[in-house]
Amino acid sequence: MLRIAVPNKGMLAETTAGMLAEAGYIGRRDPKDLHVIDPINDVEFFYLRPKDIATYVGSGALDIGITGRDLLLDARMPGAREIEQLGFGGSTFRFAGPPGRFTELGDLDGLRVATAYPGLVDAYLDEHGVAVDLVPLDGAVESAVQLGVADAVADVVSTGTTLRQAGLEIFGPVLLESEAVLIGAPTEAEGTETLLRRVRGVMVARRYVLIDYDLPAHLVDQAVALAPGIESPTISPLRDPDWVAVRVMSPRKTVNQVMDALYEIGARAILVTAIHNARL
Repeated sequence: MLRIAVPNKGMLAETTAGMLAEAGYIGRRDPKDLHVIDPINDVEFFYLRPKDIATYVGSGALDIGITGRDLLLDARMPGAREIEQLGFGGSTFRFAGPPGRFTELGDLDGLRVATAYPGLVDAYLDEHGVAVDLVPLDGAVESAVQLGVADAVADVVSTGTTLRQAGLEIFGPVLLESEAVLIGAPTEAEGTETLLRRVRGVMVARRYVLIDYDLPAHLVDQAVALAPGIESPTISPLRDPDWVAVRVMSPRKTVNQVMDALYEIGARAILVTAIHNARL
């Protein structure tokens, strides 16, 4: 039975649960449940703190986990390996300090840096030859400078508004672009490929839609240039020999532009259908 670690709460938990449900797995009904067995799919889920998932998986106690790349690197577990990017839970890590005080990474040498990700930040600074005194915090990192606990901070940044409100400005390079990832134990367990294939199918379904349309047969080459699909569109004859029916997968984010372009060259009866799952 494949043993899977999933976040029990936080930003990643809800989206992870939705992805696994779309992939055909049974989830927990009670948010207090910490262990759920899915006998139909021969898996069992362990609901853990996101920060602990890399430790359990890297040690081999569990086979697979879903967590953030930031948490994976922060755990510094050599046995845990990233298998697949999952396309949600994105975040960016940056350094910040009092306005005008810092311009580059080397300016931190010998100073105090507060962060909730000491393993991640320590590894990054060590790689760049910068020695600092790390101040580990569980939260409210942006307040560390104002309260005199640190000279600078390293934290998650989205718009930078929170840091600016704390009187800080971003400087230096990006430490990490993070997102939710599927991670594996040192030895691949039986059932891993099935899980991976299902998860990839969900991600494809979220990125693509099906477009069906009718088209004068002599315009097929133009239409295929506008919407080539994953491999090749499906072309079917219609009762009118001068027309064909076309079905193609197209990226969801540009579907309206593609529909406009197809209509302009002569396509008609253009329909878009959501994809609930896929295997490519």
